[in-house]
Amino acid sequence: MKTIILNQTGIVDNLQYIESAKPTINSNEVLVKTISLSVNVIDYKVRSNDGALNWILGTDRPAIIGWDLSGTVVEVGDDVTDFKIGDDVFGMANFPGKGNAYAEFVAVPSAHLTLKPATISHQEAASATLAALTAWQALAEKGNVNKGNKVLIHAASGGVGHYATQIAKHFGAYVIGTSSAKNKEFVLQNGADKHIDYTTENFQEIVSDVDFVLDTVGGDTILKSLEVIKEGGTIITITTSSLSDEILEKAKSKQVNLSFLLVQSSGENMLQLAQLLENGTIKSHVSKIFTFDQMGDAHLHLEKGRTVGKIVVNL
Repeated sequence: MKTIILNQTGIVDNLQYIESAKPTINSNEVLVKTISLSVNVIDYKVRSNDGALNWILGTDRPAIIGWDLSGTVVEVGDDVTDFKIGDDVFGMANFPGKGNAYAEFVAVPSAHLTLKPATISHQEAASATLAALTAWQALAEKGNVNKGNKVLIHAASGGVGHYATQIAKHFGAYVIGTSSAKNKEFVLQNGADKHIDYTTENFQEIVSDVDFVLDTVGGDTILKSLEVIKEGGTIITITTSSLSDEILEKAKSKQVNLSFLLVQSSGENMLQLAQLLENGTIKSHVSKIFTFDQMGDAHLHLEKGRTVGKIVVNL
């Protein structure tokens, strides 16, 4: 089967194409023939940085990265009862841990997958995995966002941000989304009640009494967000687990629940997302599609940091 491996981190040319044997599945796994996969920020970070790759995948080389996939079940483990051969499934496989999605066939624990709704494409399904799971786990599980909450989503036009906006609106929140001016209409169409152009406006001068903030940007965003969060509010960051003493002290003084989220693979959460995708409550925005042979181009495109929605790779 076609596989992309990494023997060492660095430039996109280090993504090497090889022919390898199909994976052997364990009793709790299914073998998925990949149709589409999605590329995330974590993909190029682990490709380019030894520390990131070792943290997520360990030190064994070669490594196969990639976690988001949508495809068809071609083999079922002895203990698997929820899927059968021929089922179309999607999910985020084995995260954190071995990825293996950059391949024609991927062994995935059945507990990480759910059935793909017939109403969406494999491209839309592959998109709604790591990014949508991150948004769901941040808002629903850690943030407990509900009706009437005021929610601030940074980079609301990005992969995680565009799902977070839609999920927050599903929960009945008032949503404020930041992005550049060119993506204003996209953010508003996703359901945001208010848009802030981060290139010309300081959100901390416009927004106040926010119940929940989702930081997908990093830098000084958390510190500035602490100026607009109400006492007892929640800030979730997906950018860093290393928080300065200044940030921690300020959060403590305002009794703000501040934490880092590392998304986890979850078939249960994928089922909840699948239901929202099926009825059109949330939609995947696929901005660009590459072929498997263009994986390096997909990484370079994403690294520019201007992607609206998601990037997909088709096999």
